[in-house]
Amino acid sequence: MGAPTAAELLEDLIADLEGKLNLAPGSDPLIGKKGKESKQQKKKSNEKKHKAKSKENSTKKKFPAADPNLPDICKLEFKVGLITKVWVHPDADKLYCEEIDCGEDDGPRKIASGLRKHYSEEEMLGKRVLVVANLKAKNLVGFKSHGMVLCAAQANEDGEKVEFIEPPEDAPLGEVVTFDGLPPPAPFSASQVEKKKVFAACMDGMKTNDDCVGTWNGHTFMTSSGPCKGKTVKGGVMR
Repeated sequence: MGAPTAAELLEDLIADLEGKLNLAPGSDPLIGKKGKESKQQKKKSNEKKHKAKSKENSTKKKFPAADPNLPDICKLEFKVGLITKVWVHPDADKLYCEEIDCGEDDGPRKIASGLRKHYSEEEMLGKRVLVVANLKAKNLVGFKSHGMVLCAAQANEDGEKVEFIEPPEDAPLGEVVTFDGLPPPAPFSASQVEKKKVFAACMDGMKTNDDCVGTWNGHTFMTSSGPCKGKTVKGGVMR
């Protein structure tokens, strides 16, 4: 057998390289490499998306399964808050816009309240309040309100007296109100509250007593530092 020609040697060299690079015979090594890199990039992209989704799911607040036997008031979440900023809504005559510190990681909540007839901006600023925290966010004349502040109201000669239901001065910001004589609250999600009309179901029972203390069917709104109450409204509806 004669010595291999230059062409045969070249073909053998190419075949050897194809084997080492795991390429199909006759394929373009650049195309093969490009395809391999594309798969790696796709894998990395999918891993990033999976991590981002996992992080998002881990930061979402988890709510327990809805317990139909729980008293309605225990399905709501009332948090101790502090009004840190207040301004007049530019497009609504009755509304204030507020930032309220509820001790949450996301920072203060933005809430709109129809209280311009009852409080000045100076009186609003620095007020300790109760925030109904598990209501669906609502657009109020272009301002997205994430909850509501709880007040007591009573008819008078001027039409109506409205005042905050206030937690004690030393109640921690973000503390969730409990109810004397009832199980610990197990707040529903905002969607559950809306769907089952939980807040509306509680309204008839929410009143201040003769000591201006907030109650639901006689059960006191409590914090670790004592009851939540208004200043002057006795027997007033709470909303």
